Amino acid sequence: MSQSRDSGQTAAPAAADTTRERILAAAMEEFARHGIAGARVDRIAKLAKTSKERVYAYFRSKDALYAAVAAREYDVIAEATQIDPTDLPGYAGRLFDYFVARPDHHRLITWGRLELPGTATGADDPTQAAITRKIDLLRQVQQAGQLDPAWDPADVLALVNQIATTWASQPELSEAAAAHAVDPTTAARRAAVVTAVERLFPRAR
Repeated sequence: MSQSRDSGQTAAPAAADTTRERILAAAMEEFARHGIAGARVDRIAKLAKTSKERVYAYFRSKDALYAAVAAREYDVIAEATQIDPTDLPGYAGRLFDYFVARPDHHRLITWGRLELPGTATGADDPTQAAITRKIDLLRQVQQAGQLDPAWDPADVLALVNQIATTWASQPELSEAAAAHAVDPTTAARRAAVVTAVERLFPRAR
């Protein structure tokens, strides 16, 4: 799951200063709720119990602040879900769990994709580096005979991510499933995600 970022961040004050953490937490809430264009730095500052000037002392622009929030969120997702290229159904299940528990985090990422689609990514972009690492891992298990080599590993990663986030990205379908599905539970939606990935990319035996 990739997002381009503005790297224009000012030098951070001492780690003991919690102001930056409060700003990031407030910005996470503001961006998830209002998007990038709709977010207001004055509201972020108020929620973080600081001033707009202090926000800009840490981050040179609203886009730079969003970039910092999104960068941290991608790191958290990677740590929480931990891809295992020999068990893609399990990975899909972890992604599903993460975003079901945190729909605001999915909105945060989606806003960036919608509002910053043309921002170029550099070779040192950490999100692109993480994606490249996952693709390399998938290629390695293909070479080891543990994953069908007929698939391009980039397609494998994209499809697994898309299936895993199907319900998070389509809340209107989640509402319909809750009302009309034979089994309306979240567990049933999760099972469908895991089964779909298992049929496409079975666990290595």
